[in-house]
Amino acid sequence: MAPSGSHGQVSPAAIVARHMPVRARATRRVIMAAMKTVGEIMSTDLITVEPSTTVAEAATLMGARHVGSALVMEGDNLSGIFTERDIVRALAAHFDAARHPVSQWMTTEPKTVGLSASENEALDIMLAGGFRHLPVMQGDTVAGIISMRDVSHHAEE
Repeated sequence: MAPSGSHGQVSPAAIVARHMPVRARATRRVIMAAMKTVGEIMSTDLITVEPSTTVAEAATLMGARHVGSALVMEGDNLSGIFTERDIVRALAAHFDAARHPVSQWMTTEPKTVGLSASENEALDIMLAGGFRHLPVMQGDTVAGIISMRDVSHHAEE
């Protein structure tokens, strides 16, 4: 076969490149058809704590339930999210942080996502924000939580 720069010859790479967009579009259609909404893959078994809950109490609850975050609620309102990273940050900063309320360490006004958002949208939000847990809202009400683990488990199916 002639080198790719030869006149009158088309290289195999050029042939593949010419057809790649068609294949890519077809693959995207298959992926989009298989993509689920956040509401379909989120967890509704929520760990919630009050702002006055201590870091130690929240950590114990999260550990017992094998989860990486707790939603901080004031009544029915989402005040924040408290995560494993917050536990580490608190304990690294203060020797007695285990006795501090989670309100001192939580993320206030966390980013959220709606039930009808795609799992890809949720993943994009988490990656852009550098976090692994995202509360799911139905209007002003917490409906669940989605994590990178939820998205990755669904991708494996």
